[in-house]
Amino acid sequence: MTHEPPPAEKTIAEIVERLSAKFPDLPEATVVEVVTESYNELADAKVKDFVEVLVEKQSKKRLKALNA
Repeated sequence: MTHEPPPAEKTIAEIVERLSAKFPDLPEATVVEVVTESYNELADAKVKDFVEVLVEKQSKKRLKALNA
């Protein structure tokens, strides 16, 4: 049984929601931009199972650097 990954918009929105809560001092537009960039960098990955986790981890690292 093959399952399709959620649409990019849904994945991005879910990650933005979680990271906006972790970084309340950053504008939501900044979080959206960082998450979208991270997602786009990994969107062509051959194995899609971990894209969401990797996008969130990469975005979190970038947001920490911006928030420092």
